[in-house]
Amino acid sequence: MRRSWWGDETIEKNGFCGTMRMDEEEMRLLQEEMDLFEQQSSYNPNMPLRLLQYIGNLYEKYVIENKLNKYGSKLIKLPVPKLVVFYNGKKGQPDEKILRLSDSFPVGADSDIDVKVRMINVNYGRSTKILDACKPLKEYAWIVEQIRKNEGEIENAIDRAISDMPDDFEIKPYLMAHRAEVKGMLLTEYNEAATMELFKEDGRKEGFLEALIRMVKRKKISVEEAALEADMTPDEFAEELKKE
Repeated sequence: MRRSWWGDETIEKNGFCGTMRMDEEEMRLLQEEMDLFEQQSSYNPNMPLRLLQYIGNLYEKYVIENKLNKYGSKLIKLPVPKLVVFYNGKKGQPDEKILRLSDSFPVGADSDIDVKVRMINVNYGRSTKILDACKPLKEYAWIVEQIRKNEGEIENAIDRAISDMPDDFEIKPYLMAHRAEVKGMLLTEYNEAATMELFKEDGRKEGFLEALIRMVKRKKISVEEAALEADMTPDEFAEELKKE
């Protein structure tokens, strides 16, 4: 998302949503955050659990890479986690919603831990303040909306959505220059999303695991992401990969 910082001494950093201008203190604060963003085309109330597992893996990697001693007497300084889910599914959801790990606990339970995930509805026409601040994200939301509106086969719907883009869209030159690649990506995303939802709804755990393995082999998702989907550790999923 687009954020603007202004200061006497600024550092320019090019981001997806334009240029951000940050002074040195604001840049330092940004570096002290560990930001996790995930896009979801279906509502998943278990994202706090999934991202808790993911952030745990990232903290472990952070400790190892920085050669920190988590067993020592010196307090380790860690980056602050910020967990955000961009939701663009068909089921109605509010513009913004806070998902909490504690919602999974028994009512009235006194837990020593909780996780908060900010879910933002990025469907076209929703979360207008955020989408208006990030033109490429708003334009992508428009394309997804057009694909859903277009009747017929999904491949033709994607073609029409790309062709119907207004000329002033910032992402249009890129999408037109890489039309085949973008079309393939969107088509793959729609097909895989539908396949994964089918496996989840039918409860075919074995088939779901096989689908995840295929996606990892095709480099569509990482081992860590697949492990989270399968409720496994990365090492456990890696062992399943070796069996194939």
